[in-house]
Amino acid sequence: MNKLPIISGKEVVKALNKIGYEIDHQTGSHIILRNMQSPHRRMTVPNHREIAKGTLLAIIKQAGLTREEFLELL
Repeated sequence: MNKLPIISGKEVVKALNKIGYEIDHQTGSHIILRNMQSPHRRMTVPNHREIAKGTLLAIIKQAGLTREEFLELL
């Protein structure tokens, strides 16, 4: 299993953009993404300099990706 890098919220958004997520809106320091393809999932990504490991793992799981698939998107 690969170690997850320390990445920012903007980098997470760029990676998820490659699989169909687009920015819906932003509330405070949280970016709300929406998947334009089916299934139409919504996801919240904190717009912080460093995303906590647990938060990043939860985002990856919500997106339906494995760690390896997510790392390929970076």
